Amino acid sequence: MPVLQELWIALCLVVIIEGLLPFASPAAYKRTVLGISTLPNRQLRMLGLVLMLIGTGAIWLIRSS
Repeated sequence: MPVLQELWIALCLVVIIEGLLPFASPAAYKRTVLGISTLPNRQLRMLGLVLMLIGTGAIWLIRSS
């Protein structure tokens, strides 16, 4: 499968996953967004970094097996 096609598939999967919570439980989604909006920028940035590192590690593990 060409790399560009894999990238588009990955982005589509992100959109699908991002849509799961608001579809399944709009109230919980609203609470989550409100909670995140109160985090200081530094803490939110660190959360983003941790999530990126976890995702990168997971991809590395999956690809290496």
